[in-house]
Amino acid sequence: MEKKRIFVVDDEMHIGELIQYNLQKDGYDVTVFERGEDLLHYLKENVPHLILLDLMLPGMDGLEVCRQLRSMDAFKKTPIIMLTAKGEEVDKILGLEMGADDYITKPFSIRELNARIKAVLRRTGYESDVQNEVEILQVRDITIDLNKREVYKGEKILQMTLKEFELLNILAKNKGHVLSRDILLDKVWGYDYYGETRTVDVHIRHLRKLIEDEKETYIETVRGIGYKLKE
Repeated sequence: MEKKRIFVVDDEMHIGELIQYNLQKDGYDVTVFERGEDLLHYLKENVPHLILLDLMLPGMDGLEVCRQLRSMDAFKKTPIIMLTAKGEEVDKILGLEMGADDYITKPFSIRELNARIKAVLRRTGYESDVQNEVEILQVRDITIDLNKREVYKGEKILQMTLKEFELLNILAKNKGHVLSRDILLDKVWGYDYYGETRTVDVHIRHLRKLIEDEKETYIETVRGIGYKLKE
């Protein structure tokens, strides 16, 4: 079975080397970069299964690297976990706004990092090579192909991040029912996620921009509770 490729961008080389050493012991193929520019150049000929991206980098910072990655078709769905030494909510929200799927605050344990990585790879389907039966969800003119992890509005394919896809998936499977922010946080980010429910609001806002227009709304906010996908 092919090793899962993880690219790590962190200018603190002792941290990068520690991550590389431990993840390689767990069977991953790990490449470490000190600068975001080096990663972007390397990506021209190499595609990872997941990227660990430090927020504070010399030159181009992690937010700008994330923004550029999400602007390229080849990396719109590549899972990105932000590494940050900052604890302020604004930095976490900015990372999510730019398209990061998750974040972990330094200092962190290798065990916690490994758990996050495995959870993301499991959700993206990289942990198994078994082909599932085709499963399609339909909500009005929105088509969700769960096996291909593709979403169409009419005949147009919608480019969305892993977390946006998972949010839409769980809402579609429970269409017409209200799901609280806590439930969505648990189902999409996992019980071991230490973020805040504001994370859900950020991704819901992104989803609305992708699937809604002035004439039609799909996601309804239920004040004080959460969200539901209208039938």
